[in-house]
This record gives sequence, structure tokens and C-alpha cells, in this order.
Amino acid sequence: MLSSEIEDKYIKTLESKLKPALGCTEPIAIALAGAIAGANSKGDWIKGITVKASGNIIKNAMSVIIPGTRDTGVKMAVTLGVLAKNNSKLELEVLKDINQEMIHEAKRLVDLGLIELELANTEKKLYIEVELKTSVDRVRTIIEDGHTNLTLIEVDDQVVFHKDQQVVSSDESEKNLDFMTLDGIIEFANKVDLEYLGIIEEAITMNYAIANEGLKETYGLGVGKMAYTGMSDGVLGEGIANRAIALTAAGSDARMAGAMLACMSNSGSGNQGITATMPVVAVGEKLGLDGEKIIRGVALSNLFSIYIKERFGILSALCGATVAATGASAGITYILGGDSKKIKMSVKNMIGNLGGIICDGAKPGCALKVANCAGSAVNSALLAIKGQEIHGDEGIVADTAEATIDNYCRISRECSGDLDKVILDIMVSK
Repeated sequence: MLSSEIEDKYIKTLESKLKPALGCTEPIAIALAGAIAGANSKGDWIKGITVKASGNIIKNAMSVIIPGTRDTGVKMAVTLGVLAKNNSKLELEVLKDINQEMIHEAKRLVDLGLIELELANTEKKLYIEVELKTSVDRVRTIIEDGHTNLTLIEVDDQVVFHKDQQVVSSDESEKNLDFMTLDGIIEFANKVDLEYLGIIEEAITMNYAIANEGLKETYGLGVGKMAYTGMSDGVLGEGIANRAIALTAAGSDARMAGAMLACMSNSGSGNQGITATMPVVAVGEKLGLDGEKIIRGVALSNLFSIYIKERFGILSALCGATVAATGASAGITYILGGDSKKIKMSVKNMIGNLGGIICDGAKPGCALKVANCAGSAVNSALLAIKGQEIHGDEGIVADTAEATIDNYCRISRECSGDLDKVILDIMVSK
């Protein structure tokens, strides 16, 4: 029986892990560090900016398009952030008010060679250090271990803000959410009063809006729009899987190719927020299910995603969309009437299927991975509803969903280091 105390913890977890985000969260976190530096400087004339970032941050900021621009890269992101200093308190929506004048000025500063990028000497997956030099002062900021987790502001070698921040291991991170269990999440989704799921309704609204933007206009590869047009033209069937693929991929298309629309992120990732939400919504709407069932299914999906992500690691050499899609498959199984046993079957099916997708940086092409994940989420749920699962003697799949998750997340934690180095080396050597 879920106590009111534990129910409250699930509600607060959703509210803390689901945040509006404009653009890919790695370049946006870089922009935020720049904006905070700009907001703490008294100078108007920028003499130079130096960014020191971890490999995972650089990998995810190299190729994704910055919102409102056609530009990519760490240097452009941090410079726009400094120029957007008045929005430094908007966190992951820091670039919401950028204009063409700011974009032109940022390009000018980058072209002048005033922005430097260095690989930070750190074992942390998420580390961003910005040093802004102006005509009158020098400001240094650090964001680490979380996309909005500011730990240092220093002006002319004087510390004006400091928060102790040690490396957060996966085990330590899990302890913060050690109340979470798969059975507890299912019970919560079934019993919580809808009035406490406002953040889920907001996630559906926001992520539906950016998905519709991706269906309306061609962003990036136009993966979602292609699927949607294919259904309309009769090239693709109008089933629930293709509907889920179209809506989910369209949201990723728009987000990764510079759309000026925020999405609701999950655990620091916009693609994960979209992928944890839209497949469940798409299936529910296609089948004419009631709104309450869909909301509860999306809540379950997002909580499953959070549960896995805490063990998986904030940034990894493996694709985070697989985590969110595993949550989505559980949510789809739930809204199709699956019980706890079948919901867990869907988890095993997903990890046994998608467990090997690598993350080679954030980019418009991520929409293809998101599309594959959304389609697999539906197929894995349909198999689970029929009582079919990948058995525990196959590959990394174990006898239980919980042990299967642990196996997958162990691979993410223990194998990411060397794989990330190879991927980044390939990317920067082009």
C-alpha cells in the first residue's frame, strides 16, 4: 500500500525531473553558464571567452542546431548565452528571447577568434566552466553534474557564489530516489489524484506542440513529417506504431533543428521528455482512450524513465532515448490494460531489443533513433500484452525487469568511458 509520504515523493520527483527546455540541453547549459557570467560582469566590451567542458558536453553540442539559429557548436552557444545575460534566471530557456542582432554579434565575436574551447581535465560527465573577460573584469562560472547546477561564480578571483559539489556516483544518485520501485510507480499511476499530475498535463501540452511544429514544417531530416505524410499518402499504414513514430520523431526533428519552442524535458534531456510522452499519447489518442488513462500512462512512463535514468547515468555513450522509450513502452502497456507483470515484460523486451544503440552526439539525425525507439516501444508493448517476453537466459536480459535494468545500466556506467573517447575522437577528427 502506497503511503501518502511516498506518494508525495513521487509527485515531487516528477516536478523536479521534468523541466521546460528550449533546444538541446547541452548547448543550452553552456549558454546558461555564459549568461550567468555575463549577468555578473560590469563590462560591455567582450575581450574573450574560454570554455572548458567535459567530453560528453562537447560531443552533444557539436552538431545540434541552437534554437532560433542555423548555427551549431560550443563557441556559438556560449557567446549567445553571454549576450542573453538578462535571461540568466530562465535556466534551460535562457535563449528564448534571442534576436537576429544578437545572432549577428555572436557570429562576429566567434569569427574574430575571441572564443576558445578546451577539453576539461575532469572525470565528470557533465562539466562546463566559462571564463568571460571584458574591458573591466573577469568572471568565471561552473555548472557541473546537472544541466542547471551552478556551483561557482567568481569575479576577478573573488568568489561571490560557491556550492560544494562532489562527483555524484550512480550509487549516490540512486539513494536520493531509493523509495522508487517499479511496482510502486505502477501503484502511484493507478491511484494518485489527477490534480497532482499537472506537470504531466503540461508535458503533454508542450511536447504535443513541438511535435505538431515538426509535422507542419520540415526540420532536419523531417523524419516525423515523412512518416505522417506516408500515412496520409497510403505508403504507410495508419496503425498505432506509425502514429507514435510520426509524433515522437517530429518533436525531435523540430527540437534538434532549432525550433523556438520549448519541450518538457525528462532528467535533463528534451528528447527523453518527448520520447517518454508522445508514444503513449499517440497510442491513446489513436485508440480513443479517455484522457485520464493517457495522463496516468504518461506519468508511469516518465517515472519509469527516471527510475532507469538514475541508474544509467546523466550522460552516456549509450542513447538516452532508449531509456525514455522503455518507459514509454511500459506506459503503452499500462493504457492497453496490462497488469504489473505485463508492464515489466515490455521493459525486458525493450532492453533486449534496443540496448546497444550508441550516442554519437546530439544532432538532427537523432530523430531517426527516436523514431526507431518509438516504434519499438509500441511493438514491445503489444508483445507484452500477448504475454510474450524475451527470456532471462537471452543476452543481457535477466529473469526480472529490475535485474534487466540493472544489467543495462551497468553497461552504461562501466563501458561508457572508452567508448565515449573513441566516439569523440571520430567526431573531432572529421
